[in-house]
Amino acid sequence: MNEYSDERLLEMFRDESRKYKGFSALVEQYKVRLYWFIRKIVVVHEDADDVLQNTFEKAWKGLSGFRQESALSTWLYRIATNEAVSFLNQKRHKGFELLDNPESVLSATVQDDAYFSGDQIQLQLQKAILNLPEKQRIVFNMKYFEEMKYEEMSAILNTSVGALKASYHHAVNKIKEHFERISI
Repeated sequence: MNEYSDERLLEMFRDESRKYKGFSALVEQYKVRLYWFIRKIVVVHEDADDVLQNTFEKAWKGLSGFRQESALSTWLYRIATNEAVSFLNQKRHKGFELLDNPESVLSATVQDDAYFSGDQIQLQLQKAILNLPEKQRIVFNMKYFEEMKYEEMSAILNTSVGALKASYHHAVNKIKEHFERISI
């Protein structure tokens, strides 16, 4: 698969004769990264697929108006984050999450997930992450797994760098506490 620059993808998309090819290239280039990013938020494979599809539908509709005030990847991650959080909120609102702590439901889901193939330490890490409050979980995943810089995270989440650093620090401490409690 060819890797295209953001500029090249946008150029292809904005050319009517190559619009579909440009969008297909964009999907191919970002679908795996966005899937796993979304999956870390919504946990369930089928839900991640649905959110990913919604993300690309929103991207398709909004791409012609994309003003390049941020990187294309930042814009796509912002859409994916908003779609994933909206999906979880809708799920909670519809009563799928009957507990006061929906993160515990997500945590229990990891162990039964056919797509999870990690060892005991990886399972405990995922459980610790899923027990974080939603914002801390998203920030931790962006920094730890996606290796995003705070400035890019700030653009995606529309939050100050200082607040993101604090969220990440609290998340790391809670994960450490989790491992201390289970003594692995």
